Amino acid sequence: MHIRAPWWAGGLFYAVLPAVLVALGLVLDLVTPPHFTLTPFYVAAPLLAAPVLSLTVTAAYGLLATAAVAVEMVWQSPFQWSEAGVKTGTVATISLLAVAINRIVAARDQRVASARRIAEAVQRAVVPDPPERAGALRVAARYQAAQRHAMIGGDLYAVRETPHGVRMLVGDVRGKGLAATEAVAVILGAFREAAECEPELAKVAARMENALVRERRTRTNLDPVEGFTTVVLVEVPDDPPTRVRFINRGHPPPVLLGPDGDARYLEASKDTALPLGLGDLLPRPDRPGTVPFPPGTHLVLYTDGVSEARDTLGTFYDLVERLRGRDFPRPAALLDRVIEDVIAHTGDNLEDDMALLAVQHPADA
Repeated sequence: MHIRAPWWAGGLFYAVLPAVLVALGLVLDLVTPPHFTLTPFYVAAPLLAAPVLSLTVTAAYGLLATAAVAVEMVWQSPFQWSEAGVKTGTVATISLLAVAINRIVAARDQRVASARRIAEAVQRAVVPDPPERAGALRVAARYQAAQRHAMIGGDLYAVRETPHGVRMLVGDVRGKGLAATEAVAVILGAFREAAECEPELAKVAARMENALVRERRTRTNLDPVEGFTTVVLVEVPDDPPTRVRFINRGHPPPVLLGPDGDARYLEASKDTALPLGLGDLLPRPDRPGTVPFPPGTHLVLYTDGVSEARDTLGTFYDLVERLRGRDFPRPAALLDRVIEDVIAHTGDNLEDDMALLAVQHPADA
């Protein structure tokens, strides 16, 4: 269930609150003794407007507050020039300060927006969108950046049409920034090479593990102790694509959505290997799981930006429950719906980036 944001969080509230304060100051001036000072109501108006409203509106509220305190002083009897000068000058000075604050906040917001655009451009360059078809499968991918930071994330996905079938992965590198980008590049490079030449999916995972460990020894930006990557590797053979093999290395489980609306998580075996980069701590061979993949079925891979999304009550987003009973003509429509639903679930307050990859075995294939 979507939980609405509180009424006071809307933009209209912040737009009218300064005017309410000015009006309240004038009303109270009429009903209180002359020695009561109501200047705080007037100085609060432009200061509240400065960080959230435009320059024009902030300046207008500053002029309104200054005019209001001047009118208040004229009403007083007897008129006190010194008091009027101090109060009017105080409100005017604070109003100018509010305009300066508005410009500082606007400049900061522009820098953050520019950094976010650059980060997303780098993300698209390192993790390009896959083709809409791979073998007999329809493919769609989405990347949704969180709003709380402007750093490059460590989410990744890839799809390759190989001699061994369609192979794909979704992963999440621990951390953000340059170190995460370097790790993403290493993992994707290893995957693209290994997916083409390794006949077994477990060997692809091993090549990726070895590449990350090797690069960690030589690149100072890659954390040699805590750096790791969770991934799900998937293989859909071409003969025909009626089954799915998958290996889970510490990642949120994929979701299988059948043509009848039945949705379920693809849980890995109990002895699943650790995330990439931690394999030496508990060495064991990867054992791919296999499940049927009949026509009309969707397979959804995603990062923890989806599974760890929470509403205002702290309830985690459950992808299976949200997809159960639903029918989607194409994977792109499915992912668009999931992103909208996650944003609604969090009240438009995403805490982490989301990367999603979906493939469909078309019913008409």
